[in-house]
Amino acid sequence: MWRGCLTALVTPFRGSEVDFAALERLVDAQVAGGVQGVVPCGSTGESATLTHDEHIRVVEAVVRFARGRVPVIAGTGSNSTAEAVRLTRAAEEVGAAGALLLSPYYNKPTQEGIYEHYAAVAAATRLPIVAYNIPGRTASNIVPETIARLSRIENVVGVKEASGSLQQVIEIIATAESGFAVWSGDDIMTLPIVAAGGAGAIAVSSNIVPGRFVAFTDALIAGDLARARDLMYDLLPLVRALTMSFEVNPIPVKTAAAILGLCAEEFRLPLTPMSPANRSQLEQVLREHSLA
Repeated sequence: MWRGCLTALVTPFRGSEVDFAALERLVDAQVAGGVQGVVPCGSTGESATLTHDEHIRVVEAVVRFARGRVPVIAGTGSNSTAEAVRLTRAAEEVGAAGALLLSPYYNKPTQEGIYEHYAAVAAATRLPIVAYNIPGRTASNIVPETIARLSRIENVVGVKEASGSLQQVIEIIATAESGFAVWSGDDIMTLPIVAAGGAGAIAVSSNIVPGRFVAFTDALIAGDLARARDLMYDLLPLVRALTMSFEVNPIPVKTAAAILGLCAEEFRLPLTPMSPANRSQLEQVLREHSLA
């Protein structure tokens, strides 16, 4: 299964439309940076504001732009199980290597409902499925016992963990089936999660510094904890600025990408541009890292 740094791609817009030319440049930059995979149409990719047609077109385009150089794990989540099935089947048809599905949001299903949701999608596709546990966005936590049950479904291969609980991560690794992968869903948690036995990160910061984040995750997976720790502390101000401070993801990382000329500084409501004060602080961090 995929290991190391997989980048949760931003979706560039220009004139209210998806900017496919910028998207191709972003994918090429990620491949050049050595990432082990790309993940379009997640929360970092503003999937909640993409139409269903746009969603499928973005996944198809990323598969085409990647040209087999890295796997494409498509975000196909929805709070409607039927819609998640439709998006996952569409991702399979256009050549994605896997699918990332967040736990149903807004509905607030029970643990049984969460399990049945993933089981239904897994039964409808041959793609490897990665569950995405991010309680801060979904209002429900996939508890370790439920993830252990999911790990026994043949094509549910891992979980992107963004609960913020290292205890939960350790319990998942201890109780899930052998080979079930855990990826960090919070850049700042990558070091302890991989040190505990995780497979890497589905990262935000790597949109901006793919090579540096790859070096960090490679050191972790190689067991060179001292080097990984040094690299993480070097990256910390940037990770904090892009994922932890200022404003909600993906506003900071997309703003940084725009400052670096990678895409337009354009969002879809309800997301809005960064405040001038926060943007100024972000620019300062980028300068300190010799990026702007």
